[in-house]
Amino acid sequence: MDGSAPLSCIAVRGAKTSLMLDVFTEESGRVRLVAKGARSKRSNLKGALQPFTPLLVRFGGRGEVKTLRSAEAVSLALPLSGITLYSGLYVNELISRVLEHETRFSELFFDYLHCIQALAGASGSPEPALRRFELALLGHLGYGVDFLHCAGSGEPVDDTMTYRYREEKGFIASLVIDNNTFTGHHLKALASREFPDVDTLRAAKRFTRIALKPYLGGKPLKSRELFRQFMPARKARADNTNND
Repeated sequence: MDGSAPLSCIAVRGAKTSLMLDVFTEESGRVRLVAKGARSKRSNLKGALQPFTPLLVRFGGRGEVKTLRSAEAVSLALPLSGITLYSGLYVNELISRVLEHETRFSELFFDYLHCIQALAGASGSPEPALRRFELALLGHLGYGVDFLHCAGSGEPVDDTMTYRYREEKGFIASLVIDNNTFTGHHLKALASREFPDVDTLRAAKRFTRIALKPYLGGKPLKSRELFRQFMPARKARADNTNND
């Protein structure tokens, strides 16, 4: 048995009763599975094989796509809706796009679960949970960045000074302010993964987008586009409610 969390469930082309799954497991990392017969009316798997449902699974096979032997939900699907649902889809897509197949990331697996649980319980903005997960993901990928020292001088960063981020080098003191520069206050927030205000959250989002770009390439994220479509519709519903 292997603890897992389904990232996506996609109908297999040419198969009327099977599902193709992309799952994130504690022991094996990201694994592609085929669940034979899962779409049939008599299958007891269909209800369990949903995103954000923690599972115990058993699978086997030699190819890149393994065969799902059994799956048991260990809890109900975590309740995500609205903004938190799109945030969860974004996290799932990050894992699907960035992690190599069948490479173990046990600590990241629990970082993922903590993120989804935080999103499910969020009463405010999902941004802090997303930024913490992105930073954890970068760390597990070996993207080591020293947020607390200037890469040029080795001196501790100063809250009031500005530092330019340089890939594979770190942060170097700079007088120029642009999208790649951050204050020492921002860098300390990134190091602690605590974001006490909107300014530090925005800085964290800028940094993680810059740092994740080499891993994501030029292909846009589908979840981000879905979120852009969702926001105008959400605003329109709110306006209609206010006008009632």
